[in-house]
Amino acid sequence: MNFNHITNRFNWRKRVSAEKTLPSHLPRLVLKDNHQPNYVNQCPTAQRYIKLLRFLEWEQLPATLSHQRTGERTVPLAAYIGAYLLKLDLELRTIGALRRYLREHPSLIWALGFPLAEKRDTVHGFDADASLPTHRHLSKKLSTIPNETLQALLDGQVATLLSQFGSAFGDVVALDTKHIVAWVKENNPKAYVKGKRFDKTTQPAGDPDCKVGYKNRSNQVVTPTKEGKAASSKVGKGEYYWGYASGIVVTKMADVGEFVLAETTMTFDQPDLAYFFPLMEQTEQRLGRRPRFATMDAAYDAFYIYDYFHREGEDGFAAIPLRNMKQGKQSFDENGLPLCDAHLPMPLKSRFRNRTKMVQFWKGRYACPLLHPQPNGKTCPIDHAKWPDGGCVKQLPTSAGVRVRYQLDRESESFKAVYRQRTAAERIFSQAIYLGIERPKLRNRQAIANQNTLTYLLINLRAQQRIAETVK
Repeated sequence: MNFNHITNRFNWRKRVSAEKTLPSHLPRLVLKDNHQPNYVNQCPTAQRYIKLLRFLEWEQLPATLSHQRTGERTVPLAAYIGAYLLKLDLELRTIGALRRYLREHPSLIWALGFPLAEKRDTVHGFDADASLPTHRHLSKKLSTIPNETLQALLDGQVATLLSQFGSAFGDVVALDTKHIVAWVKENNPKAYVKGKRFDKTTQPAGDPDCKVGYKNRSNQVVTPTKEGKAASSKVGKGEYYWGYASGIVVTKMADVGEFVLAETTMTFDQPDLAYFFPLMEQTEQRLGRRPRFATMDAAYDAFYIYDYFHREGEDGFAAIPLRNMKQGKQSFDENGLPLCDAHLPMPLKSRFRNRTKMVQFWKGRYACPLLHPQPNGKTCPIDHAKWPDGGCVKQLPTSAGVRVRYQLDRESESFKAVYRQRTAAERIFSQAIYLGIERPKLRNRQAIANQNTLTYLLINLRAQQRIAETVK
């Protein structure tokens, strides 16, 4: 009696039974190793990606499937997501290259969960080419997946990391944005463009969603092109692009690495400050609380950001340098009233709702304390030039963030320790650039937003895998 044959037959039936009980929205790679076919177990490439992709919280995907046109096979959404993550990790430039790679590695087709087109005369028992969506559909699908679905996977990642690291995870965050150059001829200086290249009223034909914006290069150090020019000299001008920008919130765990907590993609015409509240809303939702500390560059030097992290009696703050270091520093008394040039506290005369800014807020008019609320008969001790015209008047937001912005000790060790964490976002962007985030070969906002989310999911997956291997 051939006991090997009986054992193989038993294992085959066990595997088939496990596949049938697997929820239809989950990829086959979540099955246990002993439920995998022999050709999958023996394929190093398949095993490498099964180990990586198992860290993803696939249960977060909706139970509904991704449908193709009538008469075509139904493909699980997880299969597309896994394939796109594979494309990023393998640094494949095109969807065509991805499809060829999958066709040459049938084990991955099984692992990702693509429906198999049976073909008995093959080693694997199915037709690899027929089991894959067409090149066109595989390419188009990236722009039709709801970004909320991918954000749910990021929800699951952060929840897993939070349970692993505890309450210290996300205590200090860094926020930054990265420009993305659209794939249009207007961004190619060698291409002929009729009219103005960066006319915002003339939408590029190559991308109906991108917007024109300005990237300031004043903080970039360049290599000198002429002899005698200092290597540390900075570029004094910026560049215009048609494109988008990616904003992220990152946290760093000492001796472990950086993790993306939140991300969003907007068109390039949006200012950096427009990213703050959408990103922090995601971060709060995933952490279940507000981070205590945050660090950003001077583009985020706005009173309402300081106010967001300021809590009376707590030690949280936002480590942000002043945008204009040459501007005069406003002083306040112990009650939060601004001091005039004579160092006298200025009472609040009136307030009004400011509706002209991106964030609506209450703004106060603070008047000369010698004349308001009633004149006290004294004269200005410094004989200010505005004294004959009714004294000084200051208009400032009434929020505590205004006071915090000026009173924050930027020379303290606590400020410097938090501000040093800003490089965590830069390191994440460095990885994202290597994965192609800066110049995607895509032609609409939805596809670019989805690819950005997939990029950060992959960066987190790699970090999770490093942690697991270190523990072993």
